[in-house]
Amino acid sequence: MKTYLITGGAGFVGSSIAIRIKRDKEDTRIIALDNLRRRGSELNINRLKSCGVEFVHGDIRNREDIDSVGKIDCFIECSAEPSVLAGYEGSPEYVVNTNLVGTLNCLELARKNGADFIFLSTSRVYPMKTINGLNYIERETRYELKSDQSVVGASSKGYTEDFPLIGTRSLYGATKLASEYIIQEYLEMYSLRGVINRCGVLTGPWQMGKVDQGFVVLWIANHIYDKQLSYIGYGGGGKQVRDILHVDDLYRLINLELEGLDKLNDQIFNVGGGREISVSLKELTALTQEITGNRIKIKGIKEERPGDIRSYISDNSKVTGMTGWRPSIKVEDIVREIANWISSNMELLRPVLG
Repeated sequence: MKTYLITGGAGFVGSSIAIRIKRDKEDTRIIALDNLRRRGSELNINRLKSCGVEFVHGDIRNREDIDSVGKIDCFIECSAEPSVLAGYEGSPEYVVNTNLVGTLNCLELARKNGADFIFLSTSRVYPMKTINGLNYIERETRYELKSDQSVVGASSKGYTEDFPLIGTRSLYGATKLASEYIIQEYLEMYSLRGVINRCGVLTGPWQMGKVDQGFVVLWIANHIYDKQLSYIGYGGGGKQVRDILHVDDLYRLINLELEGLDKLNDQIFNVGGGREISVSLKELTALTQEITGNRIKIKGIKEERPGDIRSYISDNSKVTGMTGWRPSIKVEDIVREIANWISSNMELLRPVLG
């Protein structure tokens, strides 16, 4: 029996991946480890157990917690302090210890077991000032990247893995990038197999969206629960753009990576919805209003928020070329599914999203 350890296993991405692997792979043992720090993650424990996933209450900052799971064959590292704002108004200790020291603890368990290692990194490894300094066209509802860019790795299709890494990117992005470098050293030094995925915005049902992370769910939830929202920065018009990726599309890729690690070993991929599955806040508002039938007050704030960027779109050319994977779940379908999930669980989710 093959054993998979998924850290951040009660979080949105970790629990989704754990449940899907257990569903699709026979004769597997799936262990989900999580410290339950993020509000709402406790709601996933029963979901995990009902699907046959073992839950361990532990923290990747604590080596003993990780070692307690015993022998593993594959490590899927989904844990993180995911807020770009982490450290701006307080101590950076948690984001550094979780995203950097925690990754090292995870790698040590992988080394001891010779386990494969799938790491979920982030698009926020790319420097903010470089992104904001690109050439854009302001359309009626969004900012668009121009085709002609002086920066390598940038075009109207988005950003490739060749986009420059020199510059600042937030402590969140810095800790994830530092983790990437350490992972590459471990893969080489200890003959491990692994892949790094630089993910854009991930979303879907069971994500507990907040202002600084999980904006798609937050946007839809606030419409349903009749709460105010704000367009922050860049003129306060809501034209900032992100590509979004449904967690089911992410799982399809991870499954391909698990089955093709000999070919894909040591690769770094930009992974997101791409230009076709992208949305601005203004566009998301219109779509959410159409699907929910609700309208709420949205305040425009012209001043930029620390750590924000005008646009991010993943250029998936490399990962598509090497695996054949393409995202398939469109923005409208994502919004409709999340709206239906919230509407069907109004009272359960109210303490977290309401």
